Amino acid sequence: MIMTTMCYLRDQNKTLLLHRVKKENDINEGKWIGVGGKFEEGESAYECMVREIKEETGLNALSLKLHGFVTFPGLYYGKDEGMFVYSCCDFNGELIEECNEGHLQWVNNEDIPNLRMWEGDYHFFEWLNDDLFHEAKIVYENDRVIEYKENKY
Repeated sequence: MIMTTMCYLRDQNKTLLLHRVKKENDINEGKWIGVGGKFEEGESAYECMVREIKEETGLNALSLKLHGFVTFPGLYYGKDEGMFVYSCCDFNGELIEECNEGHLQWVNNEDIPNLRMWEGDYHFFEWLNDDLFHEAKIVYENDRVIEYKENKY
């Protein structure tokens, strides 16, 4: 299983999203996603998330909130992916102008449902609005969700 992290940085009524338009052969091509990425050897989920935020945005995460864990059977080029979903409202630093994976943009929260995203990602925004831990399985076929199962704790 490929282990990954994703974070939604939030500031008042806006969320920092990455429009993936720069990488070749990108599974996320053309979609709006949170920042994040794959674990490096020896990293915890928290360490991975802090590193990915710094690398992709230039911002320093001062604290993170873990909202859940999701598995995507067969999604990552035929491999299963496990992803920790975080939010971060406590950060500092300067947002970089150029990200090598796409364009970073602060998006009004009410505009997020109109963006082209992975269909299952819309559920994650619901996760950000409660104090529960979410565990989900999302199965895709041809970019469409064919199975969504979720447990809340």
